[in-house]
Formats: sequence, structure tokens, C-alpha cells
Amino acid sequence: MDNPKSNALSSKSARVPFSVFRKWRREFGPAARRPFTFHISRLPLPSRFRTPASALRTGFTLLEVMIVIGIMGLMLTIGVPLIYKVWHRAPINQATADLFEVLSNARARAILQGKEVDLIFHPPEGRFEVEGAGTGTAAGSGQLQAGLVRGAGSGTHGKLPDNVVIRMLDINKLEHDFLADETARVRFFPNGTSDELTIILQSGADQRGVTLEITTGLASVLSEQELQRLRNGTL
Repeated sequence: MDNPKSNALSSKSARVPFSVFRKWRREFGPAARRPFTFHISRLPLPSRFRTPASALRTGFTLLEVMIVIGIMGLMLTIGVPLIYKVWHRAPINQATADLFEVLSNARARAILQGKEVDLIFHPPEGRFEVEGAGTGTAAGSGQLQAGLVRGAGSGTHGKLPDNVVIRMLDINKLEHDFLADETARVRFFPNGTSDELTIILQSGADQRGVTLEITTGLASVLSEQELQRLRNGTL
């Protein structure tokens, strides 16, 4: 005997439209299987992993630009006067070094040659030279000759820069204006002695003084205190 309930279900299933079955097969059947994928959402990172907002900034603020401009202005204010001062002192420093070099070589020649050697000044032209040295080598351009004068070059003549003048030229403390002469001579002797010499060079407001010690014939540069005493007439 048939079960009425099962017959009812069978008749009901038989009435399911084929379109519904196809839709069910498309959604839940084997053809509906797809690769398993992950969906990662953007979660907030902990604070220790976050990049600071200041590091992501690509420009400069107005305050930063103004600070840089202020520092540059301060550096220019400090540096320009120093550069100007050094630039204007360079000629007189070079002139002093050249004169010191030629004086030292004149003394060395007198000792090595065993005879008197004269250093000739041309005050109106601002030139000086070792007599008998010929064209020689210009002061400041020759190679060092430690055998002649320790630490001095081999220059035998020199010329003062255009903006450097001889302010004072005193030889053996004679009452004579050597600056008005065409030439003035300073003698170096074979025993290492020399005439006494005091010469002051000037460039603008800067002055340099060079002296020869009579008993040794060695040249030395006057200090600022010695220059002031010389101006006051107490040296």
C-alpha cells in the first residue's frame, strides 16, 4: 500500500519548474565553485609603525625660509668685513715678505762670497735689488735654498705693489732724506754685519716695519708696539 504522504511529495517535486532547478545548479552545483580569496581591509597601524606627518612634508614653511635667510645675512655681515680686511692686507704682507727675502739673501751672498754686497733701493720706483746679481730671481717666485738662508727664497730683487709705498727709509740713523734720492745703499759685510736699516712700508692705514740688526745683519719685522714707539720717536 502506498504512503499518501510520499506520493504527495513526489507529485509536488515533479511540479518544480526546470528553470528553478537550473538556477539552483548554477548557484550551488559544481560549476559554482570559485577560488578562495582573501579580502584585506585597511586597518589602522600602531603608533610606532606610523610615519610622522612632518616626514611626509615635501616643502618648506615660510618660517624655515626666513630663518635660513636670516642666517645667510648674518654670515655675510660677519664675513664681508673680514674678507675685505684680508684682501687689503695681502699686498703689504707680500711686500714685507719679499723685502725680508732679498735682505736675507744679500747677507748670505756677502758671507759666502767673502766680500761686501750692497742692497740698492730705488725709493721713487719702489724697487730694491742685490747689486751684481744680474737679473736674478724675483722675490717670492724662486725655490727655497736652505743652504743659503734657512726658510728664505732665492729672490735677489723685488718691487712693491702699486698700493704700497715706502713711508720711511733710515740708514745708519743719518740725518738725510733717503726717500728723495734716486738710489740708497745698504751694505752687508763678509763677517755677517751690515749697515743699520729701518724701513716702513704703508698701504692705506696699514704699516709694516723691517729693521736690520747692525751686529748680525739679520732682518726682523717690527711689532705694533715698536712701530708706535718709532712714530713717537722713542725707538
